[in-house]
Amino acid sequence: MTRKERWQTLLDLLVERGGLEVEPAAEALGVSAATIRRDLDQLAEQQLLVRTRGGAVPHGVSYELPLRYRTSRRAAEKRRISEAVAALIVPGEVIGLTGGTTTTEVARTLAGRADLAGPAAGAAAGAPALTVVTNALNIAGELVIRPQFKIVLTGGVARPQSYELTGPLAQGVLGQLTVDTAVVGVDAFDPADGAATRHEDEAAMNRLLCERARRVIIAADSSKLGVRAFARICATSAVDVLVTDTGLSDAGAEPFESAGVEVVRV
Repeated sequence: MTRKERWQTLLDLLVERGGLEVEPAAEALGVSAATIRRDLDQLAEQQLLVRTRGGAVPHGVSYELPLRYRTSRRAAEKRRISEAVAALIVPGEVIGLTGGTTTTEVARTLAGRADLAGPAAGAAAGAPALTVVTNALNIAGELVIRPQFKIVLTGGVARPQSYELTGPLAQGVLGQLTVDTAVVGVDAFDPADGAATRHEDEAAMNRLLCERARRVIIAADSSKLGVRAFARICATSAVDVLVTDTGLSDAGAEPFESAGVEVVRV
């Protein structure tokens, strides 16, 4: 296990258990207690946790892993989901992308599509292959080097955990735009409670993006389905397509389909 993998596992355990002790963590990871102490010290230096005498506790009351430490979770599933979502996008569309690990993979997949390497077929001279509206700094940074894409980045206040711009400035820009398809990343999607995320400012931006879109696609791995999160984005009835992995059973898909959501499992 590499140091990065160890750190990811330690942070996952910290979120799951609400705290860590050195000896149990060393046993769980199959390494020495000295290695765990050193890892915890280095994670504390990055303000990802708070060291205690015998281990560590989450940093702050509302703990959320920064995006860079969430990218390796369920990576294979996210790649399949991103490919399926990207296949639903038509050249020449205006698409909205929220922040998040899965939507970042969607952006990368779109950047690699051969039919989006130049202007959209039949479009006017100079028209972009795709117009991407996003409040995610990392997504804009990855796509802006693609001259065939038109990138619209909202203003706002940046959240270091997710690289997303939120607040009144961001909402003011987004409220003046319309998009063909919104691709939304979520922390939770429950048939009864709808789509949600942990942070209310992100939820407000995602909600507005859904309202400004003709079609709403939720891209979420199966671990996020049938669960609830703090801040609601939209009702299930507002979602057109759910793209997820095969971890969602037929019984789990049925309530979404009954609510009018097309469920794609890959």
